[in-house]
Amino acid sequence: MVKRFFIFIIGLCLGFAAGYFGIKHLASFIPKNTTVTKILSPIGIQERQVIGFLPYWLIANADKDYSKYLTTLTYFGLTVSPDGTIEKYTNPGEAEPGWYALNNGKADAFLEDAKKNNLNLSLAVFSSNEENINQLISNPVLHAKNLMAEVGPIMKEYGFRDLNLDIESVLTATDAARQNFTVFVREVKKNIDEENLGTLTIDASPIVLVKKYLIDLKEVGKIVDNVVLMTYDYHYFGSSVTGPVAPVGGAGIEAEFDSTVAIKEALNILPQEKIILGVPLYGYEWETLGDTPRSAVIPGTGIAASNRRVEEYLETCTDCEVKTDQYGEESYLVYLDEETSTYHQIFYPDKSATEAKVKLVKDYQIGGVALWALGYDGATILDPLISFH
Repeated sequence: MVKRFFIFIIGLCLGFAAGYFGIKHLASFIPKNTTVTKILSPIGIQERQVIGFLPYWLIANADKDYSKYLTTLTYFGLTVSPDGTIEKYTNPGEAEPGWYALNNGKADAFLEDAKKNNLNLSLAVFSSNEENINQLISNPVLHAKNLMAEVGPIMKEYGFRDLNLDIESVLTATDAARQNFTVFVREVKKNIDEENLGTLTIDASPIVLVKKYLIDLKEVGKIVDNVVLMTYDYHYFGSSVTGPVAPVGGAGIEAEFDSTVAIKEALNILPQEKIILGVPLYGYEWETLGDTPRSAVIPGTGIAASNRRVEEYLETCTDCEVKTDQYGEESYLVYLDEETSTYHQIFYPDKSATEAKVKLVKDYQIGGVALWALGYDGATILDPLISFH
């Protein structure tokens, strides 16, 4: 009797292990999108997403084999006109650059390599012009149909299986405007589903979690498949003091908001598997009169500093000392410009910052990360993502 009992227990364990690994490897036969996550997550196995944005202006710089880091390659992008159609010309005879780069084959090699390596392909459509956005949502159903009438065939032609909606309004919005935007998103999703085009992702600044901006994330989050939280630019080129670009912590001590707070706020209204943490591959450099973090910035001196550029600079800087911001978990360096007698401060992400973001995603068991942007990366910043998903 005891022998039979132990045989039963051993068989049960072997059966569970076989089932676990069988389902785990099921992901290799299914496109890497949220459908996989939905299949696996009910039994505690979640495939995390790693989305890499490839802007048309960085294609020449994106010189790695990104397949070992990513699950999704997002081409950025096409510009949305006020009536929902895709902008093809900026002036008579002058092609819109994102449209031109896609149609002249500039991105073809990346898209084909992504397909060969079983990466999901996503197409980003974008607008940040407040007047255009107001017109876009003035007739949300018609303009959503206009958008999909043009984008749908493009997605089918190039093999995009996700539409990334990046509508960036940074002003307080009325209830009517928020409702209209939600209707717009719902109509886009309806068309995607009817045409079997794949999934819908929306990008949103974490500020919409605490302020009444255009995106009502509680309602929009019910419609879309993924939400990329653009958790960066907490300090930016126009900041009055220096500091981390995408701090992990520090809220209530050195700032009122950080990436951790953004995730916690998002978890109050969104399923954890839909939340994708935005991770920058760039930082900022400022000139200051002081040599300590949070020093006042000399107005007009802020510029972007890609991880790659900082790495290259450090290779030639013999006396540079890289330090880590205590709460932000982001690297920085300070050096004196002898010609101007001012200090330069650079806050930037590196491999250790990526490790901190990976840990954050695992701690809160959210859906993954989204990288802005491919081409800004140096030699090692992406390494923590190799075994992440």
